[in-house]
Amino acid sequence: MTFRLTSPSFAHEAEIPTKHTCEGADVSPPLVWAGLPAGTKSLALIVDDPDAPDPKAPQRVFVHWVVYDLPPSAKGLAEGASTQLPPSALQGKNDWKVRGYRGPCPPIGRHRYVHKLYALDTVLPDLGEPDKGALERAMEGHVIAQAVLIGTYEKQRAH
Repeated sequence: MTFRLTSPSFAHEAEIPTKHTCEGADVSPPLVWAGLPAGTKSLALIVDDPDAPDPKAPQRVFVHWVVYDLPPSAKGLAEGASTQLPPSALQGKNDWKVRGYRGPCPPIGRHRYVHKLYALDTVLPDLGEPDKGALERAMEGHVIAQAVLIGTYEKQRAH
């Protein structure tokens, strides 16, 4: 079985429902994974937007959620899980400089939100509140497999 990441809320490359964005309740979407490779000791999740600030002229990757040390026994995360993760799981800081999930809130155009789940051959130490870069450095040499789920979103109204 191939390592894969899906969501009951949206299909790969489809629109993310408003409730998971700044125009809704801003709760993390439910995520489900399957096909963990043999030897997986923990999982890490990074959700980011490679289209910031404008998809026609992207200037940076904007980070929405950083989670690590998810147990391999978990089969996914429930909706709103950033406030109720498994006990072993830890969260880093997103680009709002806070722990937890912050949903899509693109200033212009339709952006892609890339959910990357990493299967690791180790349990990482407590890194404090790492940003995406610090987590990626800690994962170096430990990634067994990666699964990707992409959702899109464009604001419905001006803010």
